[in-house]
Amino acid sequence: MSIAVFLDRDGTLNEDTGYIGDPTKVILFPGVPEALASLKNDFHFKLIVVSNQGGIARGIITEEQVISVNKKINELLLPFKVQIDKFFYCPSHPEYSSPEVCLCRKPSPKMLNDAAKEFDVDLSKSYLIGDTKTDIECAMNAGVKSILVKTGYGNAHLSLLFEEKKIPNFVAENFPEAVDFLIHDFNGDI
Repeated sequence: MSIAVFLDRDGTLNEDTGYIGDPTKVILFPGVPEALASLKNDFHFKLIVVSNQGGIARGIITEEQVISVNKKINELLLPFKVQIDKFFYCPSHPEYSSPEVCLCRKPSPKMLNDAAKEFDVDLSKSYLIGDTKTDIECAMNAGVKSILVKTGYGNAHLSLLFEEKKIPNFVAENFPEAVDFLIHDFNGDI
């Protein structure tokens, strides 16, 4: 079985400018490519993006735009000799979609469970890095370790999580710090 690092996209890997549809506007946070390369090349983790893309249901962006932004992220990672193994995204939004269609939407663990089946992932040894309350709840629902980054919505959602006693396994200032914790945790150094 393989071990995965599940990754939220906007606000975690790249700047969240709100429903990104233009691939030329993708800006990865500092240190993201190098940290992803370490996870993939040094530790052989599967790198799997799990992202709510409710802007599709809302008519703000198209599925083709989401796919083009995902492709742009992998293009930006090419010089670092790393690629995201697969991008999973949920196109629904509770205000615009039926409850059945929204089953994939985080905090539901459906995208993680689907990825686990496809890539033979051991969820009990895997991790999720994200910047929102729903990311951490998704990790808890799937039985993976959770890391909240303070980029994106992380700072704002941290107090919400603590109020609800939904404490992530680690809170990181940024993505490289999250990966540093993950590697030490995985190696049993913590």
